[in-house]
Amino acid sequence: MDPEREIATLGGGCFWCLEAALGELAGVEQVLPGYSGGHLENPAYDAVCSGTTGHAEVVRISFDPGRISYREILAAFFVIHDPTTLNRQGNDVGSQYRSVIFYHSPEQKAAAEKMIAELAAENVWTRPIVTELVAAAAFYPAEDYHRDYYKLHARQPYCQVVVAPKVAKLRARFPAQLK
Repeated sequence: MDPEREIATLGGGCFWCLEAALGELAGVEQVLPGYSGGHLENPAYDAVCSGTTGHAEVVRISFDPGRISYREILAAFFVIHDPTTLNRQGNDVGSQYRSVIFYHSPEQKAAAEKMIAELAAENVWTRPIVTELVAAAAFYPAEDYHRDYYKLHARQPYCQVVVAPKVAKLRARFPAQLK
């Protein structure tokens, strides 16, 4: 990895949503959908969707910390998903859709703990935050057809109903941070 770049690994529902929204941020250079946090090596999408592998759908984000901070990425992450629903985002239900932050350093862990505590203290949501905070685990890139899914399939009903509103929310909340 380029020493000028950092990695963030986040799960908050369908990785198509996270990839599409977080990829809009200036300083984010790559958002790669994949799987992390499970017990099976090299899992396939169907196995992860079964909920039996323990993996979460995640995105691995490569970013330039000189242009966007880890905290700014976390802020966007918490805006585009509901961190108070255990193992679900909307109609996507199962542990593979859990809210999880896989931290890559003690600094990332501390930043995530601080943000979660701040959001909880601000009562942003009426329910408690259930986002897991876990040391980075093995990351397995998703199958190629998942990459740039929203860009390639924006007219698909799921993309219009689920992904597009999250992208729109990010654009509305972070206009100065967009590419």
